[in-house]
Amino acid sequence: MDFIKILQIIVSILLITAVLMQNRSGGLSGVFGGSGGGFYMAKRGLEKKIFISTIALSIIFFAISFYVIIK
Repeated sequence: MDFIKILQIIVSILLITAVLMQNRSGGLSGVFGGSGGGFYMAKRGLEKKIFISTIALSIIFFAISFYVIIK
């Protein structure tokens, strides 16, 4: 059981890092409508890998959390 908790902490740190590495809207300005440009750009290269890893880490984090709740 301790291994699962340690794994959850590691995954959560990696998930936080992946979210912070994304630079889509330039901070809080995108939340309030000041994102500038206003056009959609396709994700390519490293940005796409970070995006996919964020999704994968969130699914893994959810699965571990669900396992901890059930067990």
